[in-house]
Amino acid sequence: MNRNLQLLGIARKAGLLAIGGEAASEAAGSGKAAAIIVSSDASEGAIRRAKKESEFCGAAYVAAPYTSAELGAITGRGAPATLAILDAGLAAGFVEGLADYAPDKDSGAEGAGNAQRQSG
Repeated sequence: MNRNLQLLGIARKAGLLAIGGEAASEAAGSGKAAAIIVSSDASEGAIRRAKKESEFCGAAYVAAPYTSAELGAITGRGAPATLAILDAGLAAGFVEGLADYAPDKDSGAEGAGNAQRQSG
């Protein structure tokens, strides 16, 4: 299993992962989101919403190279297009891991420095 997907599993088990659009929105609105992640097959509406919320709360916006089905396999909750990591250290690790993984230039993070600054 890929390191980033393992990090998401750790975040889920620790209660530090908001799963789905509504949960991610609530995490952003309360200022708890360190990174908002969208799947590679997320709708345009989900992408716009995640970008807007990440800007609002100062979280990193991450366009992940994983499908919603892959994210669902890790989270155990259907096929979520949006997730939020609630821990700055895990968020920074996820963003850093994407630099090693990202097979195409469209995957990556905006505001990645935010997740890294918040972690330490």
